[in-house]
Amino acid sequence: MPSVKAQPVSPADIAAAKARLPHAFRAPLSQRLARLAFWAAFTALFAWCLYDFNAAPERLWNGILRLGKVLSFMFPPHIWTSWKEISEILTGLAQTLSMAFLGSLLGALIAFPLSFLGAKNINRIPFLRFGVRRGFDIIRAFETLILALIFIRAFGLGPLAGVLAIAVGEIGVLAKLYAEAIENTSKKPVEGVIASGGSPLQSIRFGILPQVLPVLLSITLYNFESNVRSGTILGIVGAGGIGFLLSDRIGAYRWDEAWSIIFLIIAMVYVIDALSAYIRTRFIGKYDGTR
Repeated sequence: MPSVKAQPVSPADIAAAKARLPHAFRAPLSQRLARLAFWAAFTALFAWCLYDFNAAPERLWNGILRLGKVLSFMFPPHIWTSWKEISEILTGLAQTLSMAFLGSLLGALIAFPLSFLGAKNINRIPFLRFGVRRGFDIIRAFETLILALIFIRAFGLGPLAGVLAIAVGEIGVLAKLYAEAIENTSKKPVEGVIASGGSPLQSIRFGILPQVLPVLLSITLYNFESNVRSGTILGIVGAGGIGFLLSDRIGAYRWDEAWSIIFLIIAMVYVIDALSAYIRTRFIGKYDGTR
């Protein structure tokens, strides 16, 4: 096949193209001014934040030096030799894991039925669906840490407050994500169930749930992983678990033990992440769609 030789473009052709399609070569003045105003406002806001937070170079440098000293205190990591200390640490890890598991499970059990009320393809009553959705938003407006402080005041110190804080926080998050997953399902299986004489409940059971359950499982597992990390923070404010022990070691300037606890937390999160990935692969299938 003969090759096609490119014809050179003359300056006159370029000038004619610019005259015919000016916006293809340069944005209009109003758009350029809008971009300039946006970046100017962004730069001004960024600079004001640095000034208001006193992010001076000297302060940053001194902070880095102090951080280096703190990190130097963490090495070598502490190795516990007393069974009493080992038991205390293992109990803290178990409490944190239990808080995350129970909180995620309770939140998922309550969020699952509520999510159908928030899905527009299930709940056809607009004002009811709107009220349920806004309820999800109100729950999500409260950070888990704030909920933990409230429940600590009500139920006292310990893992129970952490479980309730995670559960309530998960209701708002999981219900919203579940509802969105239900709304994104295909209508064809539902129409097939109804055409074959199925009831509305049967259309949900056999038309929607098979589509959405793998997604719900993936969402729940991800949130469980996140709640394990959240459980550590909740322990710092008095909800028990390994976070309480970490806060105690930091407050006592026992940095080597603090680093050992941080390492154990990282290891626990890694193991849970690996187990969650295995469960997702086992029940949902590999990324290529096989099981």
